Amino acid sequence: MSRRALGTSLRTLLLAVGASAGPLAAQAPEWTLLIRNGSVIDGSGAARYRADLAIAGDRIVALSRTPLDARRAARVVDAEGLIVAPGFIDLHAHLEPLLQRPDAKSHVTQGVTLALGGPDGSGPFPLAAYLDSAQAKGLGMNVAYLVGHNTVRRMVMGTADRAPTAEELARMTQLIRRGMGDGAFGISTGLRYVPGFYSKIDEVIALSRAAADSGGIYTSHLREEGLGLLDGVAEAITIAREARIPVVLTHHKAVGQPMWGKSVETLRMVDAARAAGLDVMIDQYPYTASSTGLAVLIPPWALAGGTRELQRRVADPVLRDSIERGIVEYLKTDRGGGDTRRVQFGRVTWDSTLEGRTLHDWAERRGVGHTLEAAAKLVIEGELRGGASMIYHIIDEGDVRRIMQHPQTMIASDGRLTGPGDGVPHPRAYGTFPRVLGHYVREQGVLTLEQAVHKMTGMPARRLGLGGVRGCVAVGCFADVTLFDAATVGSAATFTQPHRYADGIPFVIVNGVMVVERGEMTTARPGRALRRP
Repeated sequence: MSRRALGTSLRTLLLAVGASAGPLAAQAPEWTLLIRNGSVIDGSGAARYRADLAIAGDRIVALSRTPLDARRAARVVDAEGLIVAPGFIDLHAHLEPLLQRPDAKSHVTQGVTLALGGPDGSGPFPLAAYLDSAQAKGLGMNVAYLVGHNTVRRMVMGTADRAPTAEELARMTQLIRRGMGDGAFGISTGLRYVPGFYSKIDEVIALSRAAADSGGIYTSHLREEGLGLLDGVAEAITIAREARIPVVLTHHKAVGQPMWGKSVETLRMVDAARAAGLDVMIDQYPYTASSTGLAVLIPPWALAGGTRELQRRVADPVLRDSIERGIVEYLKTDRGGGDTRRVQFGRVTWDSTLEGRTLHDWAERRGVGHTLEAAAKLVIEGELRGGASMIYHIIDEGDVRRIMQHPQTMIASDGRLTGPGDGVPHPRAYGTFPRVLGHYVREQGVLTLEQAVHKMTGMPARRLGLGGVRGCVAVGCFADVTLFDAATVGSAATFTQPHRYADGIPFVIVNGVMVVERGEMTTARPGRALRRP
């Protein structure tokens, strides 16, 4: 279909019902919006079908394979040539800038209508007040939150590298329960990050039980995703069993060349856990690079106590030698991939000229050579100057495809709300969902369109306990709807030019209100700060 023809097919019509309409002219329209002639993929995994869809207020009220009467609607969208799907649900989103970017444009333009914040062990607290503040801002999409283990541990114990006392554990448990009472959908951990790294499994199980008691889920940035990956998955499965809680292995991947291909084993472990009656699932972003802080290259023991303690340790020649050797090991086998050209700067507050460049480039600029030992010294310097957001090109495409095809895998971005001028972030912030639909469905055939939509909608909705009300196109579901062109949908965002919005997603509807129209954001902000039902 040509762009001109597509533009014609995407017309929206404001209907003025005149006297010629007969008896209907005297009545107010019963539907606020009618979507006609689209191919419905309802989020269940079932095959698409042609149908009309009517919305009244914030709900879908009619769905018909035969044409619905346009005179009953205040507004009509002709969806000829488009897929009509539930709005996408992002189970792993970094919503920290939400109060500064309440329109959530980088997410909404991907077709996302609900995002789950508070991942990797960190999130706002106290949650109730934050949700109220977010709602008052006016939101471009719905948001929900997890309560973070790292957040509550830091509140109670700072960054201490030790087990909690009984009193401290009781205080953390109380905070988790408070977060759940405020409406959190579960607990998240970031066991690779400070201070979560310092926790033992019994602590995590105890806190996860507190979340499970309120019907919550558990999402985990595993303790290790590189050489310790299998142990990290085993730990999450143990927590699922002992805390009796549904688990999501979040942004699941195998980091570093020594672990490429190990997704065969991790997926086998998930299957075995499920066969044993445990509720274990996965989410994933569709890229061969991860993104996290520069500090992930530093041995966690060296970070205990914060920046001041790190400064003290690197001033000690013996401790500095141990820290540098640890960084070299990570650069060899983990996030560094054995090549400093794989380590890219994303957001650098202390030197924006490094954004988009690599650790190799920085070493070149400083004239220190390109050994991993020289790079380790730069890593320490960068962390002491304030750290940086980094992109690590250390994931194998075969693992990406294998994990994506697993029946328990959902799509999630791990993306941070962003906008043009905000560093050089990972392109997942703009392109996760359209990339799956364009690259992995249309171009590569890794998934069918129905499978992909299911992994973006119905599956995550059920994981959140929202099945049957969100993530669905059916009568009674909330009217969160994304319309996209299967022939053109895709992501233009790249690792060097990430600030590019999605292609082929002309309409996004949140709670019955148009937030993207003909590919452009409207001024409507109908999103809601959701609390766990």
